[in-house]
Amino acid sequence: MILEVAILDVIPGEEDNFERAFQKAQEIITSINGYISHELQRCIEKSNRYILLVKWETLEDHTEGFRESDKYNQWKTLLHHFYDPFPTVEHYQAL
Repeated sequence: MILEVAILDVIPGEEDNFERAFQKAQEIITSINGYISHELQRCIEKSNRYILLVKWETLEDHTEGFRESDKYNQWKTLLHHFYDPFPTVEHYQAL
């Protein structure tokens, strides 16, 4: 199992729009082969910051199966314009 971690800084004032768009976007990611689960959490100290945690069966399920799919283009259209700066995404595995 691989954990994808992304810190998402949303343009201030766009939080509600981002959250509505994410409701639609999560339907996309849940349909990808190798997807296990996800959660989106909002930062208490900085209200325009979120953390997205996605569990994948393998790294390739995310980096190839999702990111190289047509569905990823839909994901990008829904969400990527909300970020400033664009997030760094990292992957982790349990020890």
